[in-house]
Amino acid sequence: MLTTILAFIVVLGVLIFVHEFGHFLVAKRSGVTVLRFSLGFGPRIAGFTRGTTEYRLSMVPLGGYVKMLGEDAEDEVSPEQQATSFSQAGVFKRLAIVLAGPLTNFLFAIVVFTLIFAFSGLHEYAPVIGTVISGSPAQKAGLKSADKVVSIDGKAVKTWDELSASIQDHGTRPLKLLVKRGDSSFSVTVTPSLGTDKDLFGETVKRPLIGITRTQDYTVTPVSPPEAFYYALTNTYGVTVLSLQAVVKIIERVIPLKTLGGPILIAQMAGQQAKKGIVDLIYFMAFISINLGVLNLLPIPLLDGGHILFFLIEAVLGRPLSLSKIELAQKVGLLVLASLMVVVFYNDIMRTWPSLAHLFGRLWAK
Repeated sequence: MLTTILAFIVVLGVLIFVHEFGHFLVAKRSGVTVLRFSLGFGPRIAGFTRGTTEYRLSMVPLGGYVKMLGEDAEDEVSPEQQATSFSQAGVFKRLAIVLAGPLTNFLFAIVVFTLIFAFSGLHEYAPVIGTVISGSPAQKAGLKSADKVVSIDGKAVKTWDELSASIQDHGTRPLKLLVKRGDSSFSVTVTPSLGTDKDLFGETVKRPLIGITRTQDYTVTPVSPPEAFYYALTNTYGVTVLSLQAVVKIIERVIPLKTLGGPILIAQMAGQQAKKGIVDLIYFMAFISINLGVLNLLPIPLLDGGHILFFLIEAVLGRPLSLSKIELAQKVGLLVLASLMVVVFYNDIMRTWPSLAHLFGRLWAK
């Protein structure tokens, strides 16, 4: 339990701090006065003031926040402060400041992935067969558990992803596999059949299958720093696309709302990764950082994406939206976010304390 709590504090604290640090740097660079940059929330524990900015350490170590002059409509800004207030900055400066938060989350992930790949190499699942489905083309061809596929039609196969992709590319044409079993190697011909399978989002798809599953064995490929950076970029891009697809699938109701998780699920996952080792925890942190960046870019009022949308509209119209329209949009955004939080907290409770969730359900029914 202690490991889970500490891992959660570290993951959430670091990622929110990184996000806010992006806003802070670009605001400073843009000439906007930053009144406060806080590491943590709540009452002040310690800090100092340099220039116009108070740097403080706050009691609740779950991230941080940036307070800019004129950021809120009700802020009082004297005439001599107008030039350095957020509200009076050009629309593209405000856009850059808000956009900097999510972009810093992506940049953080790229840096983390680069360091992990450069020092630990690429970890990919090996093309080793875990189980062979009864009656499948693989079983009919004589393949067995623990067999390692070395090549397909003369082309070397180094990872499970390459093996899977090669089967998909060949369709239902016969495949000539070079297989290693123990100390011996042999060739075998397998003809994939068109079958149904589940994709990452649980949707049923038709694809060529030979009826095998993988093991947990993985290969480690050393890479140079430039290669590590390249794979970090592709990895970040892949996770970003996957996250966006997940959002679309949630809207389409392909992914049920009951599968969504909130802070409790993240804490549990962080604790599991921490028990595996520091590298796994850092990798998980980079993964969550990408998801945090994607979430904040969604065009929902109150999120960074909502502000970005308002600024883009202002840039097109040549004038800001009326305060009444912005306030109405923010109320809608608050309703959406509050509803989402209720759903994810309920799901967390259902997964963690099902008996307590059942009790709440009975009380609600009354």
